[in-house]
Amino acid sequence: MRKLDQRGVAAFEFCIVAVAIFTLIYAIFDLGRYAIAMQSLRSLAGAGARAAMLADCYTNAALKITTTVTCSGDIYLSDTKKRALVPFLYANGLSPTLTTVTGSSAVTVTASLSGFSMMFPTIWPSTFNNPSASTQIPLPN
Repeated sequence: MRKLDQRGVAAFEFCIVAVAIFTLIYAIFDLGRYAIAMQSLRSLAGAGARAAMLADCYTNAALKITTTVTCSGDIYLSDTKKRALVPFLYANGLSPTLTTVTGSSAVTVTASLSGFSMMFPTIWPSTFNNPSASTQIPLPN
């Protein structure tokens, strides 16, 4: 019986295994990048909520100086403070936004990152793009 030629078998096997391994490593990096972005947005929303609580619009209502809370917009943290707090969100020319909305029972502070997208979009749903995080401050009674 004649022995078959085995040259190139190891290279072929490496190609098959390498595709799966590199895809897994790339997916782990991509999910880690998303997790860092979400944690940074949560930190930014928390810092914005703390700044809103110290602002006149909320403090005057808490001290019963006024009866309404009229917090709105992104007036509490300067861009320099946001950049120092969450530098990762400013990578690749992105810039996070911080919005404050007064509802009937709470002030909601939302941090969002428009333009963020996953590096490997073919395996992730589009819900991972443009992440946002929010926190609520209950209104004083």
